[in-house]
Amino acid sequence: MWDWVRQLAEWSRDDVPFAVATVTVCQGSTPARPGAKLLVRADGTFRGTVGGGHLEQLVLVDARACLEKGEPRAFRYPLGSKLGQCCGGVVDVFVEPMNHGPRLYLFGAGHVGQALCRTLEDTPFQVHLVDERPEWLQGERIPHSVVRHEEPWDVFASRAVWDARRTYVAVMTHRHDMDQDIIAFAMEKPTRYVGLIGSRSKWARFRQRLEARGATAAQLARVHCPMGLEIGGKTPQEVAVSVAAGLLQLHHHGADADTTAEALASETPRARGVSSGE
Repeated sequence: MWDWVRQLAEWSRDDVPFAVATVTVCQGSTPARPGAKLLVRADGTFRGTVGGGHLEQLVLVDARACLEKGEPRAFRYPLGSKLGQCCGGVVDVFVEPMNHGPRLYLFGAGHVGQALCRTLEDTPFQVHLVDERPEWLQGERIPHSVVRHEEPWDVFASRAVWDARRTYVAVMTHRHDMDQDIIAFAMEKPTRYVGLIGSRSKWARFRQRLEARGATAAQLARVHCPMGLEIGGKTPQEVAVSVAAGLLQLHHHGADADTTAEALASETPRARGVSSGE
């Protein structure tokens, strides 16, 4: 019997989406047995078996479709002539996507960054906090669930997994030149969201510099600055709530958080106008 628990743990560590297909019920004559498992990635790579043959091919197709949607689903397969199998039984399979949730690459472990980590605790987001300053990255108030990366931002970014549906980026380091370099890098990667903490005037300066470096209008349009929803507060925790609300809104509803914020904007000072992650 293959060690599916070990394989599950190995693929989970890779942080690449995959689906687990489990045979739940077998009726009559079938090539599968209850509990049989098959793990499959979006590229078709799979481990395990649910009985082979045409049944397994259908399960692979359906599992990848579930992974594409990010939703679990139960399937029933009557093993008759339609499936090219003459067993005559019925197999029920439950498919559950894994490693498919949103992932936030948070650059900067300052006051706002740490508050954002706490605010996103117990939400669908897996937070990766990146900062080469150990005294900030190892803060006691940062939740244990946060994956900490004590290294230069470019070292992390060069080996990170970038996904147009799962990857969110929030930039709030202690240096504006570093913020700009990270934004320039992230603009060229497949992401769901790229956000920069700060005011419109900060973004206007960044935009000018990035244009001079060859950034296209389409790339610049992907950057959200200010980021978050307008709630009217300025403390690190209030700013973190604003940013977290925008991220969750985009994840759950696909709404553009900044479009909503623009509709609510006023001439008063904005919580999202904080110029630094510190």
